Amino acid sequence: MRSDNWDPFEEGLANVYGYLETPHYNGIGRKPLPILIPYPSLKYSQLCKHEENGRVVEVLQRVVFGDPDEVMESLGVDFGSKINTAYIERLNLTIHNSLARFARRGMNCSKDLQIHSHAIDFFQAWYNLVKPHKSLRTEINEGRKRWMQRIPAMAEGLTYHVWSLKELLTFRLPIQ
Repeated sequence: MRSDNWDPFEEGLANVYGYLETPHYNGIGRKPLPILIPYPSLKYSQLCKHEENGRVVEVLQRVVFGDPDEVMESLGVDFGSKINTAYIERLNLTIHNSLARFARRGMNCSKDLQIHSHAIDFFQAWYNLVKPHKSLRTEINEGRKRWMQRIPAMAEGLTYHVWSLKELLTFRLPIQ
């Protein structure tokens, strides 16, 4: 995982993908409080941009969790590429523009965590099953039709067509 250098990301990942461990007590003073330790399999890097007068003057890559060599190799950094946050920032913008509860507080804000979770689940289903993505389309050149629209679920081979909103809302999950 990678992000910009916003501090809450690090603490949030440790809270979700970590465990509490109590340090050894020597018998002197207060017993130490448990500390949050991320699992060794967690790999997380940050792209830190330093600005002066509104211009980026330096870009630093920092590995927060995981072995630095392993993280950089998994990102393809040893092949000349850099840690890039463009995809996650684009997704954040799409979520922000698609869900009013992320845009501003007021009538649209989430007052209940369960309702908020359902709204995100619905957005995720719509994004992956209903909304065609221009970057996933394929060229077909059939008469006047030049492109076939695709959704992420089609690109992954999970479905063969773009779903309608009605189809999404009326889909019944099989009982397990």
